[in-house]
Amino acid sequence: MTTLTLSDIFIYPVKSLGGFRVKKWEVVSTGLKYDRQWMLIDENRQFLSQRKLAEMALIQTQITHNQLIISAPLQEDLILSLTPELGEVLQSTIWGDSCSAHHISKTADAWFRRFLKIPCHLVYLPTQTKRGVDLMYAQDNDQVSFSDGFPFLIASKNSLNHLNQSLQTPIEMVRFRPNLVIDGCGAYDEDTWREISIGNIDFRLPKPCSRCAIPGINPQTAQHEKEPLTALSQLRKWQNKPYFGQNALHNQSGELNVGDKITVNLIGDKQPPIS
Repeated sequence: MTTLTLSDIFIYPVKSLGGFRVKKWEVVSTGLKYDRQWMLIDENRQFLSQRKLAEMALIQTQITHNQLIISAPLQEDLILSLTPELGEVLQSTIWGDSCSAHHISKTADAWFRRFLKIPCHLVYLPTQTKRGVDLMYAQDNDQVSFSDGFPFLIASKNSLNHLNQSLQTPIEMVRFRPNLVIDGCGAYDEDTWREISIGNIDFRLPKPCSRCAIPGINPQTAQHEKEPLTALSQLRKWQNKPYFGQNALHNQSGELNVGDKITVNLIGDKQPPIS
């Protein structure tokens, strides 16, 4: 029997900006520590993403020496504390869900405004602020940071390999912005997984991930491209949406390490139900 392992861990500290790979990382109540704990909002306090501003793909993040470092072409790095002083509360909206976020600083706002060419504010979600998950898919105590809806997005390497067979130019997994990448399973085996364990942490996979325009944005150039969404729509379309990856919730805190063994504890019907 093939051994399933965790092959990649990705962290995205600021929603919709570039992320980075790590070999090991702490898991807290909201998911991977610091994952999407910061977010950009517009003047109407609506969240900003690459869907509206593809240039956000060019902004990179890194965490080192207890600092969040944000970089972009032709700009000096913006360096922020991982435990910022909490500024004014700005009631911010993510897909119709309102949450209390704290303004970081005018300096950070100005940095992003120079690069993105629009007025915006950088906000932060303190650990003591609880943002719940849709109870249609979650339990009362499940939490999330500024992610669209779930603490984790899981995908498998062979699902990407299968998709790449339909592309003239293969793409990397970073296009789909997963948190956890799994090796050793067949293409789209994750469609049937309902409960898995990675190392000592148990996960529930209640909902497949429908894909928006972001996988079609080249993270190197911020240009919109037809692929991989055209091919994905031909291979993985259900109810007029293309699907890739599974949203996930975790039952415990702890630590994840690349190379952790994965056990599939519960299997169900395929989600989405694509043959």
